[in-house]
Amino acid sequence: MLQSSFLIWVLKNPAKFVFLILKNPVICFALLLCTPVFAQDISLDPVTVTSSLVEKRASQTGRNIAVIKGEYFQNLPVHSIDDLLRYVPGVEIQARGPMGSQSDIVLRGGTFQQVLIILDGLRLNDPNTGHFNAYIPISPSEIERIEVLKGASSAIYGSDAVGGVIHVISKTFAARLQSGNEDESTMGTLKTSINGALTAGQYGLKNANVGAFVQKDKLAISGGFLSNNASGVQQRGIKGYFHNNTASVSLNYALSPSLNVAVRSAYDHRDFAAQNFYTALKSDTASEKVETSWNQIKIGYKTEKTAITLDGGYKFVRDQYLFNPHSIANNSKSQLWQGLLTWQQTFTQSTNLIAGLNYQNRNIASNDRGDHALSQLAPFVSLVQNIGANFTVTPSVRLDWRESIGSEVVPQVNLSYKKDNWQFRGSAGKTIRDADFTERFNNYKKALVTGGNVGNPALKAEKSFSYEAGADWFLTNSNTNQLKISGTFFQRLQNDLIDYVSTPYAQMPRKENLAPTGTFGLALNIAEVNTTGFEIDFQTVNSFSTDQKLIFNAGLTWLKSESSNLEPSFYVSSHAKFLGNFSAIYQVSGFSVSLNGLYKNRAERAASAIEANISKDYFLLNAKAEYAFLNRSLAVFVQADNAFDVQYSDLLGSKMPGRWAMAGLRFNFVK
Repeated sequence: MLQSSFLIWVLKNPAKFVFLILKNPVICFALLLCTPVFAQDISLDPVTVTSSLVEKRASQTGRNIAVIKGEYFQNLPVHSIDDLLRYVPGVEIQARGPMGSQSDIVLRGGTFQQVLIILDGLRLNDPNTGHFNAYIPISPSEIERIEVLKGASSAIYGSDAVGGVIHVISKTFAARLQSGNEDESTMGTLKTSINGALTAGQYGLKNANVGAFVQKDKLAISGGFLSNNASGVQQRGIKGYFHNNTASVSLNYALSPSLNVAVRSAYDHRDFAAQNFYTALKSDTASEKVETSWNQIKIGYKTEKTAITLDGGYKFVRDQYLFNPHSIANNSKSQLWQGLLTWQQTFTQSTNLIAGLNYQNRNIASNDRGDHALSQLAPFVSLVQNIGANFTVTPSVRLDWRESIGSEVVPQVNLSYKKDNWQFRGSAGKTIRDADFTERFNNYKKALVTGGNVGNPALKAEKSFSYEAGADWFLTNSNTNQLKISGTFFQRLQNDLIDYVSTPYAQMPRKENLAPTGTFGLALNIAEVNTTGFEIDFQTVNSFSTDQKLIFNAGLTWLKSESSNLEPSFYVSSHAKFLGNFSAIYQVSGFSVSLNGLYKNRAERAASAIEANISKDYFLLNAKAEYAFLNRSLAVFVQADNAFDVQYSDLLGSKMPGRWAMAGLRFNFVK
């Protein structure tokens, strides 16, 4: 009753509601969660694959997993995949530029290299630098769902899965194909969806997002295109322009009742202003172009109790970075070859075994970093054991062999106990992360380096031990009523964590091409960094009637990191100490309002040379209003990003735009 009254008040007093959000976002979260919630097509305990490679309910994994439906991209005020992730509970996006230009993804206070990005089962993390990890080569229209696993997962996925895993799953690869053994009455059914949006706005904004998915019997095909373009907001030296484009296509075909093959090809090109993305120098008026191609194949064999998959992938990235018009551009080409063989065996209804072998070859050719290559081979095994009706234990272990670095045994165990409306869960395990080529060799081949970050070939791999304990409460009174509240305590004890530390010329271990007057950020293994945190997640869907619905997701995260290094480092101290983020969609008949918001409290920083600062905190709100007609197949919308015109930066020197107004047309055809 309280929730219904609150919603009526919101509709009558929208201006006061926005002011209430700004003043007291936590109070609004509580009001929206006061009573049971109804849903028809969204599950708050969905089937996931990310925690153990076996399909099972999120409540059986022993992990805190957030699942975002791909359709949210159309419904929320977002423009790129990193925009969408920015408002997922517990995910911190440290954006350097808008609408997909560049963002660092942070989970549970880790550095941006400590989150592993996966597309349909294969790793995407770039060998050159983790700054490229948010360039996920798939058009939003192809996305079935995104699974965000918070916390350690190196025992299954290896290096980089320290803070968590972002797993993007496409409609095509997830399609349930007909094998030919079905009833003839179900054969011949054609499923088709075509959707898109065209947007125009201030600062020369012209965006397009279109795509299609078709499935019939043994075949599923999808493809799409995303383009974000603007002349941009005036910055200190140049305008913050961007031209960011992604195109992808995929196919899945059932060769027989037990055998299928799926392929994907994608091309991604980003051209954007990169002023002070990586330095705090006044002479920095940089621009950057990043070109990515991605090709992937999956061959799957499945019987009643056995599943074998063979995945192969190839990623090529060309990066051109120009510090200013008078400098020589950094040109780098990186490649990632990988293969993944996985075997899943169901022995009984209570016992599943997963075993696999992962191979990677990473290489780079660069006029700045040099030419380098690294191979890696890792077998792994995981057991999913149900004990009784309520308890699940999942022990896993991986042996990671890395060329010229050595081997690491990486164990982990997940525990889950679910009964009635409660799930209790826990996890503990080791994690590792190797330095990327930028951390090892940045600025090594330049003739003269006057400042900025410098690599260190002597870096050791990071090692850490992570553990967590949490509980989830589900409320489901009917098929249309769902509420989930989760709480998790976690701690990560890290050794040899890699970060850049401000270092004068006299203390640099290598001085051959460094200017004596310069101050540099040297990549170092920080002795110990311990991160402790607590997170609360809320998920709720309320279908008041057939044409009235509220979807609401929110998260609150408290973090504290303590370093044994007395000299402050760059990225360890950049994460939020407190993060609150939410997204909400309210639909009534053909009208809908959607909001994304976040509040971030972090350490203050300043760079007087470029008149830049990191404020103690900020609150950001994006808003979108839409009216749909012709059976919701066509819609017009207006949108305001950063509706309150907040002046903020996520990273020092990378000033983000103020209020940005836009409008557009959206279409959606489903058959």
